[in-house]
Amino acid sequence: MEHPKPRQWDPLSWVPIIAGLYWLLAHDGAGWLLFAVLPGALMLAAGVSLLVTPGDPRTISLMAVGALLGMLLTLPAWMLSDLGTAFFAGLGSFASFLAAGRASIRRAPLYLGATAPEISTRMDIKVAFDETVLGYFVGAARVPSGAEALRACEDTLRMDDALRGQGWDRDPASLHAAPAAPEETYVDRGRIYGAEFEILRFDSGYVPPAGLPNAAVWKSHVNNAECHVRILRHAGRPRPWLLCIHGYRMGAPWMDLNLFSPRWLHQKLGLNIIQPVLPLHGPRSSGWRSGDHYLDGDLTELVYAESQALWDLRRTLAWLRSNEPGARVGVYGISLGGYNAALLSGYDKELDFVVAGIPVIDLAQALWSVAPPAHRHYYAEHGLDEDRYRNVLRAVSPLTRAPLVDRERLFIVAATGDRIVVPDHPLQLSRHWDVPVQWYQGSHLSIRSEHEVRDTLKLAMSRASWALE
Repeated sequence: MEHPKPRQWDPLSWVPIIAGLYWLLAHDGAGWLLFAVLPGALMLAAGVSLLVTPGDPRTISLMAVGALLGMLLTLPAWMLSDLGTAFFAGLGSFASFLAAGRASIRRAPLYLGATAPEISTRMDIKVAFDETVLGYFVGAARVPSGAEALRACEDTLRMDDALRGQGWDRDPASLHAAPAAPEETYVDRGRIYGAEFEILRFDSGYVPPAGLPNAAVWKSHVNNAECHVRILRHAGRPRPWLLCIHGYRMGAPWMDLNLFSPRWLHQKLGLNIIQPVLPLHGPRSSGWRSGDHYLDGDLTELVYAESQALWDLRRTLAWLRSNEPGARVGVYGISLGGYNAALLSGYDKELDFVVAGIPVIDLAQALWSVAPPAHRHYYAEHGLDEDRYRNVLRAVSPLTRAPLVDRERLFIVAATGDRIVVPDHPLQLSRHWDVPVQWYQGSHLSIRSEHEVRDTLKLAMSRASWALE
């Protein structure tokens, strides 16, 4: 990859500095300060950091978070001040939001084989939304501290030794045994976005292998023991099934079904949709937020989370095929779902196609790049660096096993301006699968509105000889 030429001073830093100061000083009322302190402090701090200590990617994420908060709080601010004050506060916030997007694009390295992002106001907005979500992910993540940090290092090293001892870092096939179809299932019904859907529930049945550290802790996530699968199907003749795998921190119907557009896939194209909820997400959560304990916290939990995700996806497919022999199934995953779609391709040869959308592939890089510097130094001193992270995760990596699906039916779609899953991730999968990446000029969050995504899905269905309405 090629890094941009460094700058000692970034003139864009003055935009959030001025906007942050305006928020904090424009009005002296206590009510105003209550609304102004968070966006003002975030923009001011991020701007100063970008000016005097450039280089930390978290700075731009905090700038975007502060700017978006400022835009959202403009209306309440107007009620506490006057139109002019609120207008300039909102204008400064919007300018800071654009500056965050432009600064992010300028500082992002260019990867060999990736299409460069365009420079435009539209792209600035898309990228700034990515930075906002990244700021939320990083700011809200549970980071082990104190004695927990040492324990996390020790547990991860024990996990590494155990996986190596079984040879699962080189050949994880025996770690991921094929599950049987569930014998007992329960069905509820729901309705959202004008579409009725079934909610299939059954016991996951996943049990961590004996001898791996923290297996008892994983079993303590009680809600996680039951699988939840949403189903949208047509009556009458058999139709192809699209297995849709959601992303990190999702798992609620209003998010997942909106992301995969049932109006287009189910109603217009006439597909049946089957949508499992990933472990620790949605109704399977083990924290106050969907996805807690999956990517944040102890690395041993990530090994179990991905092992169970693969198990649950295969168990869901076993249920489908036992109830509809000969079912035609394609897979479409987005973000973390793209990771699991790619992982599934190495364990199921009966899939008609696999589309990995904006797939995070190198979880070690993704986690290590946003870890606080003090934690990275501490972990490294105790034998846990990025390479050790990566080796531990080889047992659940899509890059460890070759896909069982023909390369003509493997597809990757990715964003040129993605700041959550940087282009190196889809490029790694592209080299592993030996297929090209379909790039679109957008960001991680703009995937639903990009025409290249629909074009790729249509091409995948065409190559699978699906008859569409």
